[in-house]
Amino acid sequence: MYTSLLCNADYAYRMCKKFQGTNSRVYVMKMEIRPLLMCFALCVVYATSKPTEKKDRVQHDALLSSKEHDDGTNFDYDHDAFLGEEEAKTFDDLTPEESKNRLGKIVDKIDADEDGFVTEAELKAWIKKAQKKYIYDNVERQWKDFDMNNDGMISWDEYKNVTYGTYLDDPESDDGYNYKQMMARDERRFTMADGNGDHIADKEEFTAFLHPEEYEHMKDIVVLETMEDIDKNGDGFIDLEEYIGDMYNHEDEMDEPGWVATEREQFSEFRDKNKDGKMDKEETMDWILPADYDHAEAEAKHLVYESDTNKDGKLTKEEILNKYDLFVGSQATDFGEALVRHDEF
Repeated sequence: MYTSLLCNADYAYRMCKKFQGTNSRVYVMKMEIRPLLMCFALCVVYATSKPTEKKDRVQHDALLSSKEHDDGTNFDYDHDAFLGEEEAKTFDDLTPEESKNRLGKIVDKIDADEDGFVTEAELKAWIKKAQKKYIYDNVERQWKDFDMNNDGMISWDEYKNVTYGTYLDDPESDDGYNYKQMMARDERRFTMADGNGDHIADKEEFTAFLHPEEYEHMKDIVVLETMEDIDKNGDGFIDLEEYIGDMYNHEDEMDEPGWVATEREQFSEFRDKNKDGKMDKEETMDWILPADYDHAEAEAKHLVYESDTNKDGKLTKEEILNKYDLFVGSQATDFGEALVRHDEF
């Protein structure tokens, strides 16, 4: 996951567990920022993978469920897609009436413009949000540590003082980290996430700051930071050697594994579209943020198609509740009973 370098200890631990799975070495340096505050962690991920291991920077759209999408058998995939896997489980022990009641409240939240209808776009936005619950949970855990005046917002000054307080108190300290550069990079990203330009972030803006890869308007900063990380000669482009060097460690002068030769071909044939020997911003975006199949959009279309009784292209609350077992689970898990209900409707 693509995140800000500076994060709290809980998030640092989760990131460490993630990178351990890819055999990268992750160092967590705890710094005392200011008295009476918890320690914050600086996650510094070094590109010291095993020589034969490939590091992947490509951001792929995650699947909505680990289950097979087969409505002819059950609606488990749809439940996971609509609610998120963990939340979907909480409906399984409810009566049909309880499930309908909870679903009705959810429908009110999905109807963002409060016009009494749920559109494909609103469903898609809801599904994407449900799938990213772990991200919002992480932001909630960090929020109180940065919102120092408890006003429900986080200003750049609050974030800067909490995260870089020690450096600001002693800017001449030399511990091997370029805090000035990291702070400038964080401020640039904070400004990009700050939609109204007031240098104060609400929950959604702060989420975009911490997880820019999840937001369309943050894609440019994801690409820029990636290029800065890989562009070792500082010319503003990524050449072949920089591209290979970012994903492959040449230590011990071992023979290159086969996939390295394949990546060289990929760079020449597909990454470097204009054949000038390097990747620019647009080419880098095509590489790390490919236009994947949009699972949330496909599921939103599916839910509308299956529930839209009058075929007007949008759903009323009644239409959704009539097909409640397509959206959520309940104690009535017998699929035959569900089919009977659909026929009756």
